[in-house]
Amino acid sequence: MHTPKDILGHLPKVRVLDIATGGGGFIRFLLDGLPGYSEIIGIDTNPRGEAAFVSAFKEKPGIHFQVMNAQHLTFDSNSFDLVCVSNSLHHFDDPLPVLREMERVLCPGGYFLVNEMYRDNQTETQMMHVELHHWWAAIDRATGVVHNETYSREELVKTIEALGLSEIKLYDLSDTSDDPHSPELLNELNPGIDRYIQRTEGHPELQARGEQLKQRVNEIGFHSATSLLILGEKHV
Repeated sequence: MHTPKDILGHLPKVRVLDIATGGGGFIRFLLDGLPGYSEIIGIDTNPRGEAAFVSAFKEKPGIHFQVMNAQHLTFDSNSFDLVCVSNSLHHFDDPLPVLREMERVLCPGGYFLVNEMYRDNQTETQMMHVELHHWWAAIDRATGVVHNETYSREELVKTIEALGLSEIKLYDLSDTSDDPHSPELLNELNPGIDRYIQRTEGHPELQARGEQLKQRVNEIGFHSATSLLILGEKHV
């Protein structure tokens, strides 16, 4: 499996923008791989992630959170050396305006990075992640939250290739080494599934699907789905 250093270790000291950062989970991946950075800014439309973000990086200088709409970035063009978005494209009604804005604020010769789980070519235990995710998405949509099903791998590649980047590299990131029936894992998953089941009131088909998925997770086990990391460069 490729490590963050394998993927990002050749990059120079960079100024980074992380789109839809949430609590900054993907920034931890970046820090494990980048040899250095001048500044990292994480943006999100939801301010609720700021407290977790600030707590996570309070010992790291130059890492900031800003509330901002990814479709209308307030940064100047050619402002960043690396722009990235992780596991968030399927949360946008239309990801293209976001991708175009990311491209706009990226310096010529800078690096464009997308990381996204996909729905095909997964093991049986990884498909439990995909199926759970699609059920979570259906519940969100039923309650007015934009949350689409995950892309296929081919759809992701075609979407990014359409941007016209150069030197595109693809990395399939997967780790199925842990016990899929780990009691610690299942004890963490089951309450989360129960919380989503509670949100299905008035949607009996989603409630029944949740009960079935909970049973299947405990029978089959669970591994995180493979994600595709796409790294390209903006034309000079």
